[in-house]
Parts: sequence; C-alpha cells; structure tokens
Amino acid sequence: MAIWVDADACPKVIKEILFRAADRTAVQVTLVANRLLYTPSSPYISAIQVADGFDVADSEIMKRLEAGDLVITADIPLAAEIIEKGGHALDPRGEMHSADTIQAKLTMRDFMETLRASGIETGGPSAISLRDRQLFAKHLDHYLTHIAKPKNEQK
Repeated sequence: MAIWVDADACPKVIKEILFRAADRTAVQVTLVANRLLYTPSSPYISAIQVADGFDVADSEIMKRLEAGDLVITADIPLAAEIIEKGGHALDPRGEMHSADTIQAKLTMRDFMETLRASGIETGGPSAISLRDRQLFAKHLDHYLTHIAKPKNEQK
C-alpha cells in the first residue's frame, strides 16, 4: 500500500502530518506536483515532478495508483476516479470520500462551477482549521492501522 499526494495545493501542515506518519509506519508517501517540492530525508518519502499542464499530476497519480492505495486530494473528479479504481481518497480537510458520497460531491462541484461560470462570486475555501487537521489525522490513522498493512506485516 502507498500514499499518493496531489501536492500542488496540499497544505504544508498536511504534508508534515504525512511525513511523520510515513516514518512512523514505514508506508511510502509520494508527492506528485508540477514543481519541485521539499521532502525530508527518509526512505519512505519521495516526490515526482511532472510537466506543467492541466491534470498532469492527476494523470500521473492514476497511472501509478494500485487498488488499496490512498490519495490525498481536494480534487473531487480525481477522487471519483480513485474510488472507481479501488483506491481511497482523503481530502486534506479530513473528509474520506467513498462510493456512497462521491456522486453528491461531484454534483455539488458541478453546480458551484456553473454558478462561477455565470459570474456569481462563490468565494474560495476558508483556511485549514485545527479541526480539519485533527479530522485528517484521524482518517489517516484509521487508514494506516486498519486498511494499509504495516511494512513489517507484508509478505
């Protein structure tokens, strides 16, 4: 099992939680972005820089994703693809997407996009809160302890 991070827009505080978790659990965490990103020295943490362009990082993640992997992303269409392929999608704000909830999220995203296209100002997301970080850490811990096999248990 691996963790992939749609890293261009992933908050630094979330990456730091992931870095600590990677070293603690020996699970591979890979940041995918169209710019060079800092990663601490660790055998469990790496980064892949992809070319600039629309959804290039998303395509790279989908190419490498295996069933059971976790992807950290705020991109709802990407989350839907991940779930369809048998992966898990966790929003940096702590929402674990599922096959039961992703269609409603896609519908809301499309509705908001329609509003923005018609000139209505919808505003951006609020700053990531302490509650968001705690919820993210809770879902990550659940994934690591109940879904992903720790490295020393894999055969």
